[in-house]
Amino acid sequence: MQSIKLDTQQLTPSKIVCVGRNYTAHIAELNNEHPEQMVIFNKPNSALSTTLLAAHNNDTLHYETELCFVVKNNKLAGIGLGLDLTKRTVQSKLKNKGLPWERAKSFDGSVLLTPFINLVDETQTFTFELKINDKVIQQGNTDFMLYKPSQILAEINDFMHLEDGDVIMTGTPSGVGEVPIDSVFTVQLYAGSSCLLTHRWQVK
Repeated sequence: MQSIKLDTQQLTPSKIVCVGRNYTAHIAELNNEHPEQMVIFNKPNSALSTTLLAAHNNDTLHYETELCFVVKNNKLAGIGLGLDLTKRTVQSKLKNKGLPWERAKSFDGSVLLTPFINLVDETQTFTFELKINDKVIQQGNTDFMLYKPSQILAEINDFMHLEDGDVIMTGTPSGVGEVPIDSVFTVQLYAGSSCLLTHRWQVK
């Protein structure tokens, strides 16, 4: 089982719960419909990796940078950032046939997470960004989420139990695209003007 780090603790998530279509601009860039209710899907523990790949089983991967939370005692205990990797072509074919997304979303290595830091106030405004080779590609802000972190936790709890260490990925802003080979991904998380964390991945 893969583990994650919250401050000085090692935790083992049973699952990663992902929210889709949580930013209007991202919905528009993929020509998706606005959901009538929160879009939620799961990734297994085996999806976690520390290696950023540009392809998997000959399928090109697309990046989605997301604000993430770790759950403890059914509360949002830690905050960090993550990459939700997607086989966009595979996903489109599955969606057109009305089939589940697991082959496009839940494969091994489809989630990369930064270390998490203790969460003090979930209601404050958080911003984050992704740079690829030092160029800003994605920027997110909790003020622009359709569903805020507390709403997401409540919605998940309505139908599914969360174990200590489970991770919630809250959706991606606009700017998604293919993972470039031999590039460097840098993500940064801010609360106000304070940088809470910086993390880098080298694409393999």
